[in-house]
Amino acid sequence: MGRLIKNHWARLIILTAAAYQVAAAVECFIWPKIFWDFLTRTLDAGVRPIPILQIINLVLGLSLFCLEWPLSFIAGSTLHRSLEFRLAILPLTALTAVLIYQGTNAALYYLVGMAVYFWAYSEGEIICAEPWSLPKRGRAGGGSRV
Repeated sequence: MGRLIKNHWARLIILTAAAYQVAAAVECFIWPKIFWDFLTRTLDAGVRPIPILQIINLVLGLSLFCLEWPLSFIAGSTLHRSLEFRLAILPLTALTAVLIYQGTNAALYYLVGMAVYFWAYSEGEIICAEPWSLPKRGRAGGGSRV
């Protein structure tokens, strides 16, 4: 058996979370609700009358979907290959997802994906320039970073 490539696994988790977040943002346009409204009503201004959180969630969900399933002009770029960028942007995206009632599942998936990305980062994995590929092996005797 081969080794588990954790950044590919995390990519699938984040793709699922991004799809959930986009669906939650669209649903929140129809039924605006803050998840924390049982504690306070002060956050209701984020969804009514101007849909600020819905738009932010829609933009972040679509941008992470485009980053994880990269478009041709994103694939291979420094931004696409950076695990550090993903580890920096995922907590902010999870925070915006958990603020709306419909986005709690997406926020939980983002947290799991973030943990797997951190695991991959701590083991020295790299993201290849070509999506869904494996790093090329070095010369004989040299190990790969996967």
